[in-house]
Amino acid sequence: MYDLPGYVWAMTLGGVIGILLTTSYVLYRGGVEIGLSRTKAIGVGLASYVLLGGWLVASGLLAWSGAYVQGSGDVRPWLGLAAVSVLAGVLLAGRIPLVSRILAHPGTLSLLVLPNVFRIFGTTFLTVMALGHLPAVFALPAGLGDIAAGAAAPFLAWRLARGDRRGAVSFHVFGILDLAVALAIGYLAGLGPVQLIHVAPSTEALGMLPLVLVPTVAVPLIIGLHVLSLGRLHAMARAEVRHASEPLPAAG
Repeated sequence: MYDLPGYVWAMTLGGVIGILLTTSYVLYRGGVEIGLSRTKAIGVGLASYVLLGGWLVASGLLAWSGAYVQGSGDVRPWLGLAAVSVLAGVLLAGRIPLVSRILAHPGTLSLLVLPNVFRIFGTTFLTVMALGHLPAVFALPAGLGDIAAGAAAPFLAWRLARGDRRGAVSFHVFGILDLAVALAIGYLAGLGPVQLIHVAPSTEALGMLPLVLVPTVAVPLIIGLHVLSLGRLHAMARAEVRHASEPLPAAG
């Protein structure tokens, strides 16, 4: 565990917990939109937060025990496995009938953008870089990319809520690429078994508390939401094409 100032912990936890809470709100609000009673909708949102929050605590405990990174800096495979497992879990959850109904509601499309607002906490990477614990080759693209996504998210959500889907695909594709590039650089610059990008400091801090909560909790969840959103946008576009190709009814 790196000896980082308390405000870095606050920034990291603020961003991660904000993403989890907003995701749970999306499911709650979507449940209301599809006609669930408020009690059932709250149950859906609460269940999602218990699962996500439980994993946040579990990942923190694993990091505390040294499961992700040994004291010598030797990265273990559990970090990557944790991230992939969370991503797979999010995508599989989207196939649960009730969740699928929520995702299919037109109003949910704008809500799914909201968790990205908390990517504004990408400033954390820039702060840790300034403190000398992360290399610029990682912190600059990861931090600035997250800040850009976080700043754009509320405007896109506002447009989607009004039925304007322009820029939505580009936003989600950018969001995925930004996170994928950050993960790749982080892996190659110190998180992987062999450091192929030789910089000092390395990205070893990403495998320790509090920063490890970003790649093991927040990043795979956000990527999953991007993928689900793109799937919904694709389905809506196909439905519109089908509707446009249908012959008009004959005049009476």
